[in-house]
Amino acid sequence: MQLYTSPTTPFGRKAMLFLLETGLAGQTALHEVAGSPTDPGNMPVDRNPLGKIPALVLEDGRTLYDSRVICRYLDARSGAGLYPQGEALWDVLTLEATADGIMEAALLIVYESRLRPEERRHAPWVEGQWAKVARALDAIEAGWMPLLEGPLTAAHLALAAALGYLDFRHDARGWRTGHPQLAQWAETIAERPSLMATRPPV
Repeated sequence: MQLYTSPTTPFGRKAMLFLLETGLAGQTALHEVAGSPTDPGNMPVDRNPLGKIPALVLEDGRTLYDSRVICRYLDARSGAGLYPQGEALWDVLTLEATADGIMEAALLIVYESRLRPEERRHAPWVEGQWAKVARALDAIEAGWMPLLEGPLTAAHLALAAALGYLDFRHDARGWRTGHPQLAQWAETIAERPSLMATRPPV
């Protein structure tokens, strides 16, 4: 397999976490790419017409894209069981979607500050994106800690990638304030070898 990704994208890190946790990293060649919505750079647009990463090229030439698709595939291929069977699956998928939403909102804030000229930036829109993040963190702190304290699932890895991205790009926002349980959980899971191996560059 071949994975097109970047060390700074949270969705790419999520895919990398799955590769490592499923034991498939050794079967996958990595291609580091870079681009943006306004300049695709060397993004794999021939593999994913949306010009987004991560993108996973399979041995038969097919390409999977969107981190949730890639992660479900890696789990199914490896039999790692990161997506549980039965009713428990729906909670894992919902928390994974929440984590993905945190990453998306956090990325949009970065795009606003980096890609839009300063005179055209819209502060209320930026704060609206951060409000999504804040509400999600509040909801996780209030209702999702029992799941996070259980066996490792896709939701754990997605949320670890999301919180890591908040530290990487939005540390000044101080997301840990008001979320002591989640902050402690983040410190603990960050010690997993897969998380340590995929830390974004300083």
